[in-house]
Order: sequence, then C-alpha cells, then structure tokens
Amino acid sequence: MLQIRIHGRGGQGVVSAAEIISVAAFREGKHAQAFPSFGSERMGAPVMAFCRIDEREIRLREPIMTPDALIIQDPTLLHHVDLFQGLAADGYVLLNSGRSAEELGIDELFARVPRRHVCTLAASELAREHLGKPLPSGALLGGLAALTGWLQISSVQAALREKFAGISGERNAAAALAAFNRTRAKLAAQEGVHAQAD
Repeated sequence: MLQIRIHGRGGQGVVSAAEIISVAAFREGKHAQAFPSFGSERMGAPVMAFCRIDEREIRLREPIMTPDALIIQDPTLLHHVDLFQGLAADGYVLLNSGRSAEELGIDELFARVPRRHVCTLAASELAREHLGKPLPSGALLGGLAALTGWLQISSVQAALREKFAGISGERNAAAALAAFNRTRAKLAAQEGVHAQAD
C-alpha cells in the first residue's frame, strides 16, 4: 500500500489534491481513499489530507502516520511543524518552492531518504503561468507522478479535467504536464551530477 500525506493551508486545495490522486488511481484500476484532517480552521490555517493507493480493497481509516510520500504545498510550514515525522526510509518529499532543499534548510532529509527522493518544484509559479492564480495542486500532482512513478501523467490529467470542468480543467492539466516535465528534467540533471561525482 502507498500512503501519501499532504500538508498545506486552508484554501490551497489540499483536500482536492488528495481526492484527485485517488481518482487518478481509480482510473488505473487501483483502489484508493482520500480524506482530510481539519477541524474548524479558517482560510490560511494548516491543513492535512491523506491518500492511500493499493491493488486491493483498503480497510484502514485512520490518519497516515508513516507516509511513503509527502507533498508540502506551503513552504512556510517548514520549521513550524514536524512535517517529516514518520516518513518512510525510502519515502519521497515534494515541496512547493523554487528554492533548493539546501536553501530551505531541509537537506538533513538526505540522511534519512535517498537524495533523488527529495524534490522542490515551483508549483505556484507554474500555476500562475497556466491558471493565472497561485493554486499549486495540479502542478504538484504532475510533479508527484514524475517523482514517484506511481501514477501516469495521463491519469492525473484526466482526474484534473474531471474535478475542474472546462477551461479550468484544461489549464490544470497543462500545469500538471509542465510540472511533470520540469520534475523529470530536474531529476535527470541531479542524476547526471551524481554520476559525474562518482
């Protein structure tokens, strides 16, 4: 079973992101569940959402304490909450930022998970380009598909079109594809650097 935990703030599409991942997984014939964790928080308050994907029916219902992947939609949450708590030893981290892990002060993660499994992506910037608004969910889901290989980008795009009708769906799908391509290029460049260092 693959377990994904998404951190962000109210109004950034955290809950929608988990739902879209589950729809993309369903489209690939997998079982999935998505649910949020928040109380009476207002717009801008920290929010979490969870998604599980498996080949079999999922009976678990509790929050995800040991995620295989983390999506962090808002870098201002870093250093305020232990976002990386419970992250699997071979887990993935995708963070919405144009800055590197070193610049953000989270490079200690490289001692816990493979370097290739930590990626920053300027998803809000991509969203502004494609949507005209800094709503990073669609772009981050494209980045997740590239980083983990757990979902096909076509499934993510189809789920985005299903969630957001008309032009909004098309623009989110375009942002996801741009993020997918940017993330793949970034990972290839990292691997090239590491190959030269070896």
